[in-house]
This record gives sequence, C-alpha cells and structure tokens, in this order.
Amino acid sequence: MKTLKNLQISTLLCTAAFLAACSGGSGQDTEEQPNTNQSDNGTNYSGPTPETEDVKQYKRYIWDNLAAQNRCGSCHVEGAQSPHFVRSDDINAAYDEGRGLVNLSLPEESRLVTKVGGGHNCWLSSDDACAEIITNYIEEWARASGGLSNTVILSAPVEREVGESKSFPISSSSFGSTVYPILRNYCANCHSEDAALAQKPYFASSDVDLAYEAAKSKINLDTPADSRFSVRLGSEFHNCWDDCSKNETEMTAAIQAFADSIAPTQVDPNWVISKALGLTDGIVANSGGRIENNAIALYEFKTGNGTIAYDTSGVNPAIDLALSGDVEWIESWGLQLKGGKAQGATATSRKLYETLSATGEYSIEVWAAPANVTQEGPARLVTYSGGDDIRNFTLGQEQYSYIFQNRSDSTDADGMPAMMTDDADQLVQASLQHVVATYDPINGRKLYVNGADTGETDPTEAGLLSTWDDTFALAVGSEVSNGNSWEGSIRMMAIHSRALSAEDIATNYEVGVGEKYLLLFKVEEHTGISQSYVMFTVQQFDNYAYLFSEPTFVSLDESVNPTGLVIEGMRIGINGREAEVGQSWAKLSTEIDDSYVPLQGQQLSRLGTIITLDKGPIDDEFFLTFERIGNATFTRVEPTPVAPAEPADLEAQPRIGLRRFEQINASLSRATGISSAHPDIMETWEAVKRQLPVSSDISGFLAAQQMGITQLSVKYCSTLVESSGRSSYFPGFDFSAPASTAFDSDSKRALIINPLLESLLGHEMTWHDGSHSQLASAPPLYDQDLDLDGKKEIQGFEDELNRLIGTMTACGNNCASDRTETTVKAVCAAAMGSAMILIH
Repeated sequence: MKTLKNLQISTLLCTAAFLAACSGGSGQDTEEQPNTNQSDNGTNYSGPTPETEDVKQYKRYIWDNLAAQNRCGSCHVEGAQSPHFVRSDDINAAYDEGRGLVNLSLPEESRLVTKVGGGHNCWLSSDDACAEIITNYIEEWARASGGLSNTVILSAPVEREVGESKSFPISSSSFGSTVYPILRNYCANCHSEDAALAQKPYFASSDVDLAYEAAKSKINLDTPADSRFSVRLGSEFHNCWDDCSKNETEMTAAIQAFADSIAPTQVDPNWVISKALGLTDGIVANSGGRIENNAIALYEFKTGNGTIAYDTSGVNPAIDLALSGDVEWIESWGLQLKGGKAQGATATSRKLYETLSATGEYSIEVWAAPANVTQEGPARLVTYSGGDDIRNFTLGQEQYSYIFQNRSDSTDADGMPAMMTDDADQLVQASLQHVVATYDPINGRKLYVNGADTGETDPTEAGLLSTWDDTFALAVGSEVSNGNSWEGSIRMMAIHSRALSAEDIATNYEVGVGEKYLLLFKVEEHTGISQSYVMFTVQQFDNYAYLFSEPTFVSLDESVNPTGLVIEGMRIGINGREAEVGQSWAKLSTEIDDSYVPLQGQQLSRLGTIITLDKGPIDDEFFLTFERIGNATFTRVEPTPVAPAEPADLEAQPRIGLRRFEQINASLSRATGISSAHPDIMETWEAVKRQLPVSSDISGFLAAQQMGITQLSVKYCSTLVESSGRSSYFPGFDFSAPASTAFDSDSKRALIINPLLESLLGHEMTWHDGSHSQLASAPPLYDQDLDLDGKKEIQGFEDELNRLIGTMTACGNNCASDRTETTVKAVCAAAMGSAMILIH
C-alpha cells in the first residue's frame, strides 16, 4: 500500500513537471514571464510591456492589486485624478507616477499606506485594514527586490524629566460619586452586562468596582477634556442624551472632579533616576523578516474594534472573519476568546480548498495563549470544517496536548486518526506560544511549538488532499456548529500554501508577534558616558499589562568604551512611583565588560517582567531607578515587614495525594513494561482519560475515577499477558498449565505476585527469612528499609492478591482452558489498579 501511495505521489509530481516542460521548456532555459494582460483581480491591461524589471515588479505587486474599480482604479487613472499610478494605458507611465508613493525600505511609511490609513477611500470598513493590506503588497515587492530592511536603527528619543503624576486610586469611592452616576444613567443600555444588547467594556455596570476597572482606560486624569468619554460625546456625537456640547461639558466636569480628588504622586528626590518615556516615544521594533511569501490568509488583528477580523494577506477573495459571542479585542493586536468565535463565509473560505488542494501542502501558523490546560474536545483553535465530525483540517487543544487533524485519502472524513503531542510533554501551557502545523504529501503532518519540532510521528501514511470538501468554512475559537469552544487569546494567524521548513518556522518564532517598541532610557548624567541609555523591548501584553524584556546598556556614540560601568538594583517606575510588583531586576548586579558591542550594547539580564497598566498606553509614563549606576548611588531602606497574622487553625490536611491522569498512564506503562503508545493502550486511554484525576487533591477523588483506572489497568495487563514478553516478566511461570495446577502451591503463586509487587515498588526487593501464613515456601516480600507499618501493608496486600487467585481458581478441574491467563490478568489488574498506582 505504501509503495502504491508513493507511486501516486511520484506520478503527480512527474505529470506536473511534464506539463510545465510542455508549456515553456525547462526551468533552467526559460525565464518566468509576468502576466502583462490581466491582473489577479480581473483588470485588463493592453498597453506597452514593462521596460525594466522594476516596472514588472511594480505591475505585479502594486498595479495588479490596486487597479480594480473597487479600489484605486476608479480615480487614479489617465484623464482622472492625479497621481495616475494605476493608469491602464501605459504601465511604465503608471510606474513613473507611483514609484514615489512607495517606500521599499519602510513599507508602512509609504504614501500609499498613510493616505489610505488616514481615511482616503478605503474599500473596507476599516482604514487600518486597508493600510495593512497595501503594506503587505509593498513588503512583498521589497522582499522580491531585496529592498526590505530588517534592521532597526537606534536613535535618541526626545528627553523629558520624570514629572509628578496622578494615578488611579485603589478604591472606587471617588469615581462612584463623580463619573459613575453619569455613566450608569446614560450608558447602561449598552455598556452593562445586564443590558439587552450588552456591549463591552462594561463601564456602566451595576457593580461600581467592575465599572471602575472598565472606565480607567477612558479617563485622562491629567487632561480631563482629552478623556475618551468626553471626546466620544463632543467630537464624535456618540449617543448624546441631550445636547452633545452640554453633555461633553458635564462629563468633563465630572472627570475633573474625580481627578481633583486624587493627590499627585511626588517623585522621591533621593532616587537615582533615568529620563522619562511614554510607550510611543520608543522606536518601533517590528523590523519585519517574517516568512510569509505564500500566506494566502493572514490575520494580525490590528483593527482593534468592530465585528470583523480582516484577512490582510492581499490574496483574493479575503476570508474576513465575523466575530460573534464573547470576543474582545486586545489593544496590542489580538482577540480574546471566552466562548465566542471568528468565522469566515463558506464562499470566501473556498480559497483554501482551491489553493491547498492544488498545492497538496499547507501550514497553519498561530501565536496564541490558551486560557487553561483543561480544555478538551479537542477545543478548536483553528478549523476548516463542516461540523463536529467532518473537516478538512483542525488545529486544536486537548488539555496538555495540541491536536492536528487533516483529511486526506489516508484518513476518514474527520481527519482521524489525529496527530497529537504527548500528554507527558505538557507542551500546551497557559502562556503565549508559537504553534505551527504543517502538511505535505511526502512528510505528512508535523507540529512545532515555540520554533521546535515536537518530534511526533504521523499515525497515518502521507496522502493527497483530493478528498477535501469545498463547502466548509474557516473558523477560529469554535467549531462551525458553535461547539468545542477554545478559550484564550490569539495574536496572529496565517495559512500558508506550502509546508514551512523548520528554518522558516524558527525565523518566524524569533521575529515574535505584536506591536513592540524599543524604549531608550537616558542615563548619561549618572554614567558620564556620552549618549548612554538602558534600552528595553516593551509591548502592551494585553489590555491590563506591559511586558518589559531584554534590558540592554547601549551608547549611541560608537567611539565610547563603557567597560567597567557598574549597574545595581534597577527598578521600573510608572507615573511617578515604582511599580509595586514585577521588579525582576531589583537584585541586579552587573558590570559592562568586553562583550559590549558598539551601537548594539550589552544585555544586562535575560529576565523579563509584567508591569500593570495604569492610565493606558497613551498616557502612562515610564522611568528607571537604580541603587547604583556608575558613581551615582541610592541607599534603599527596605520597609520593616508587617508582622504576619496569627496563622489560622485549618482543618488537618491529607499527607497523601493523587497521581494525575498522565502520571497514572506513565506509571502503568513503567510497571507493566508495555508502551503507552501501543495501539490497544491508546484506544483505551482516549476512552478513559477524562475519567482520571486532573488534580492531586485526594479529597476530590470519585468512584468514577477508580473505574477509569481499573479499565486502563485491565488493558495494560491483558496486553502484557498476551504479549511475548510475559515470560520475562513472570519468569518460571507455566502459562500452559491448567488453573487447577498452575497455582496449586505458594511458590507458584509467588511467581505471579512477586514480580507485580516489585514492579509497583520500583526496585528489586530484599528477601528475608521468616514465616508467612500463606506463602510458606517463599519468604515474605518486603524491603529491609521499610518500617514495620510498611511491611504490614505489603504483607496484607500480598494476602489479598493470594485470596484473589484462590477465588479465580475455585472452579478446580472444571475451569475453562484459558482460566490460567485470565487469572493472571485479574491479579495483575488488581495490583495495577490499586492505591500503589493511584496514591503518592
């Protein structure tokens, strides 16, 4: 069968090569010619051919994508609005007018991008989405021409001193008497969880504390008139309850009253501090370099609002995803899914069927953070399917494992058997992870987590995608039927029309995800070193916190030598105070040495930290404090710790716990010598693992869990007894003897009981002389290191197994022919399903 499959694949590849040869000769002799007559969007061109290679590239990446009537072709053509960068009569003239609108070194700063991003004739409902699509077109051109720079050039930020600042108080009492009454009276019909059509954020919630948390990002304590609440009423006329101008004045006055009740935070004059920076004062650190030349669907979730997540790959038709249910935008690019989903239309999703079934290979790439490691189903992270049990592909989560289902002519319509990562590896973690699933007809399915191959083997032969269905839809966060929801955040997703190589995946992992900034905190006045800074990579981690990482000392003066500079006790400050938590570098003690690289610097620590968001990414001001930097020092006096409270007299806690589901499976495998990957074991494991304990708390033990352990133990023991390895596991025992004689002496019974107990205890036992009530001819089985209670426990367990043998063989000479094997299986299952496996 495998030979036939390989032959089919080889035949297809050879046929494709033959057809390519017939249409224009070998790839070595014939240069691929651009299509100068018709673009992908159907726009005809009949003018002169491109005069240069650069003009060809312009036509391919800019003109072909923007010349349609529903984009730029309705205005910027000959005889119409200037510039005529998509004119249809002469591509060379179009290039002359359009080349100046494109910046190949910094695509996002191209005039084409900034104009559309600023609101000029976007063909979608989101200007940002149109700008992102055009940016991607320009980046593709830049990559093809080698003009895209992946290097971030450091430059000095605008200096500003750390100022006093107002921060939101912990208590909501002042907010509750000033701003909250207006929000509750006029906004609760939408922005409250009990509204008929509830809309987040719930800053008008009936719970004032919940409303306070949701309202903080909409309030500017330093300039109340600039608060989002005020701007929304005054400039955007959003749901005014009377006269918008008066409503804005009322809202601003309430915010001013709230701000006036807050005392400014004074900066400690004794601190050794850097200059201050806001998040957007930093240098954008997204330098590019991602491998996405073959991305046919791309979601970077930059829109930040609305009910559509746009496909910005630029490959038509765009599979835009409609958001439904509990879905929240993450301000730093992404979606937070809490039972909701994002789903494309069947018609546009057909792009995946047409492209991927033709290439025979693909990759699913996501940056995602699971909400927990208890999700099952599998929970659908990304799926291209038609229902609960029929699909083209699915990338999902099953507790600690990632699941990859792919439909081919080697699987059923559900993409089964699935490929999954090993439970014991616990690759799924409730943190941001880069996950890539690839498929091709030679290597089959592969999974990568955080840039590394998981090493799993595809359980089926690699096949073709000829059985795919073109009526399915692409969905994120749930099955198309709304079942098997996945909870967590997704920060980026791409579907590629080829299987990414391990090198490409590692590259994309290193590039990272999200909007990142390099913040250069100036410390020159303390170091005496020209243009010296401590630089951090900073990004808004989610709607509630910032991620600070990669602290680096650097000077923008290439001629300086900072060797010998000492830095100790560094802390992050925000809005005039040191952050209360997250001070990962408080114990830092380092010195700049010969590893310093001019203009690149020297990393001070590999640690990172999370700092709580206060006013929001526009208004929060950051700075650094030091206990020592250069010759400047600050002697920190740690506050006297508060005396601990009298410990509560808790109920007595159990001294023992339960093994969790994956530990039970691993223990049974080790104790029996049967691999957990054995097909019979895998089948039973999939059926019972949801019954097994997920917590080590013994107080939560259920009878159903014991039944699951028993079923799994029976399968392991049956597999052991039916295997060729049983003779080495139970040396000397005669499996061919009838039950009436196989166990007719204590020594024969010991040949079964002793190996089981040794395997459960984990090592070979030491034998002792002494009598035993039932195994007189065999010494009792216990270790000399066991205490008296332990010896009694093992002896009692031994007696129970011995009685079980007696019960199983009570049929005497009338026992069935297979009773001996059945008895061994029963004794083994009783031992393996005992507390010795369950308890630790």
